[in-house]
Amino acid sequence: MSKALALFSGGLDSMLAARVVMEQGVEVTALQFITPFFGYRHKGHEDEAAEEFKRKYGIDCVIVDVSREYVTMIRDPKYGYGKNFNPCIDCKIFMMRRAKEMMVSLGADFIVSGEVLGQRPMSQRRDALRIVERDSGLDYYLLRPLCAKLLKPTYPEEHGLIDREKLYDISGRSRKRQMELAAGFGISDYETPAGGCQLTDPILSKRVEWFLRTHDTFEVEDLSLLATGRHFELPGGMLYVGRNKGENEKIDGLVREGDYIIKVSDRPGPVTLFRGEAGDDTLRLAARITARYSDTKDMEEVPVRITRKGGEVENIIVSRIGEAELDALRAKY
Repeated sequence: MSKALALFSGGLDSMLAARVVMEQGVEVTALQFITPFFGYRHKGHEDEAAEEFKRKYGIDCVIVDVSREYVTMIRDPKYGYGKNFNPCIDCKIFMMRRAKEMMVSLGADFIVSGEVLGQRPMSQRRDALRIVERDSGLDYYLLRPLCAKLLKPTYPEEHGLIDREKLYDISGRSRKRQMELAAGFGISDYETPAGGCQLTDPILSKRVEWFLRTHDTFEVEDLSLLATGRHFELPGGMLYVGRNKGENEKIDGLVREGDYIIKVSDRPGPVTLFRGEAGDDTLRLAARITARYSDTKDMEEVPVRITRKGGEVENIIVSRIGEAELDALRAKY
């Protein structure tokens, strides 16, 4: 039995590409990458995520964290950025190169991708698809099942591992045919097709561009915080304020040694993280901002608990910060 390694974002196209190949009797292993901008929710929970993919979609999945190498790539992409801070072509090349490295260890004969000709304006033009094949070193071994009939035959097609007639000629931005194909496979539990990775978001892209321009050294977790919560520049560092339960949980999971976590006592409110050098005035300011976004409108004096990663705890009483003072502290991305 032939084997394939399928790039797997968890989105509809990559899911369908893997299933189309599996339907031809090929043993498929899905490969999902973790970076600060996609897949990060699975960091630390890789085994559970792989089990969920297997249960939902019947696909074995390997999950690999490539965050540090990925950040190096986005600092200076050979083919530049899209409309925002999205290095889409270089991103594709990066992932394909890593997949190629894993082909031997996993015993795969070829690589599968869910790309569709003409679907993305930067990375899925015909010339861009060709650049990705060439620069990744996957000429002839990269199969795109959803649009294969619109492209040159590849190794698995020409050597009888895949029947080209059972592949597809999908193109353009419409997802109608993919949704029909998903229904045929009995797949209904998938994310609504939307706008790609987080680096295409105009707000986040400005944050990331600013951060990489102003920080020579940093931890990968710093970049994940850029996509989370409200941001404020305080004396000595940055304050991140969760906006909902999901963001509160994410911030809790990104705390590292030396960080301060600030929460209002006995009332619903955000998890707030301060990262930097904090004096008493800065911590009090952070506490007042935390109180501002908590359920404390009926309180003139708000009890706040400040905990530093490593064990220090302080309880203080503050007033809620005013709107004008708050606006002056918002991060200027």
